[in-house]
Amino acid sequence: MKILKTALLASVFALGVSAAQAAETQIKFGHVGGPGSLFEKSVNEFARIANAKLEGKAEVIPFGSSQLGSDAQMLNKLKLGTLDLALPSSVMSSVSPEFSVFEMPYLIEDRGHMERVRDELVRDVLYQAAEGKGYRVIGVWENGFRQITNNVRPIVVPADLDGIKLRTPNGVWRVEMFKSYGASPAPMALSEAFVALQTGAMDGQENPLVQIYSQRFHEVQDYLSITNHVYTPAYVLAGARWSRLPEDVRNVLIETAQEVEAFALAQGEMLDNSLVEKMKSEGMQINNADQKAFVAGSDTIYKKFADEVEGGQEMLDKVSQLRKQ
Repeated sequence: MKILKTALLASVFALGVSAAQAAETQIKFGHVGGPGSLFEKSVNEFARIANAKLEGKAEVIPFGSSQLGSDAQMLNKLKLGTLDLALPSSVMSSVSPEFSVFEMPYLIEDRGHMERVRDELVRDVLYQAAEGKGYRVIGVWENGFRQITNNVRPIVVPADLDGIKLRTPNGVWRVEMFKSYGASPAPMALSEAFVALQTGAMDGQENPLVQIYSQRFHEVQDYLSITNHVYTPAYVLAGARWSRLPEDVRNVLIETAQEVEAFALAQGEMLDNSLVEKMKSEGMQINNADQKAFVAGSDTIYKKFADEVEGGQEMLDKVSQLRKQ
C-alpha cells in the first residue's frame, strides 16, 4: 500500500511538473479583431500552422476582441514581458515615426505594390526602427484599405468631412490628415468605438471593410464611403519575452509569420470583394468617393511628413519607385 501511495504521489507530481512546463511554453497572441475579422482569421491560421510545427514544444494561444487590452495596452505588455505576441497596426506610428509612412494617404496602390514595399522597405527600415524601441517584427500581415462610415452624409470630396466627429486610431498623422480634410478627428480604442457611434458621441469612423463589418459598425452607421484613403499593414510583434523563448521555437514563429503573409493578403482581398454588397443588403447607403479630390487635398500632409520625419522623403521616394512601371 505504501509503495502504491508513493507511486501515485510521484505520478501526481510528474503531472504537475508537466502541466507547469506546458504553461511556461504557452505563447499568448493578443489582438483587437472581433469574430470574423481579418485579424482573427490571420492569427488563427498562424496558431494552426505554428502549433503543428511546434509539436508540443510550445503552444500559440490567440486572444482576440481586445481581451488583453487595447493596442496601446498590449504594446506596453510586450515591453513588460507579460505578453508574447500582438498584432498592432496604425498605433505603431506612436512607437517610432518611421511607421508613419503608412499613415500617408493614397501611398499604396494595390496589394502587389504592398508586397514589394514589404520586402524592400519594411523588412529593412521598419524592422530596424522597431528593434530600436525594444520590439521585434517577425511578419507583416494586413489591416487593409480604409473606408469612411458616418451618420451625417455621403463623403465624396474632402469638404464633405467638414465638422464630422470622426473616430480614428491612436496616431498623430491620421489625426493631422483628417484635420486637413476638415473633419474633427478623435483617437479612440477600437473596443470603445461602437458605443461612441451608437450614442452619437462620434458621427463616424474609418477602418478597412472587414473591421467595419466584424465590429458591427454597419448596424449603427448610415453611410459607407469607399475612399481607400490609407492602406495599413498589421505587424506581428514580439517584445521582451522573445529572447527567452528557445531558438527553435523562435525560428518556427518567424517562419510561420512570413508564411501567413500571403494568406492575410488573399483573405483581405476576398473579404473586400464580398463585404460591400453584404453591407448594402443590410441597409447602408454606399458611394464611391472622388479619390482624385482627396489626393489633391493631401499635399500638405506629405510635405509635413517629409519635413518632420528623418528619412521621410527617402521612404516616400522608395515607395513611389516600387509602384508598377
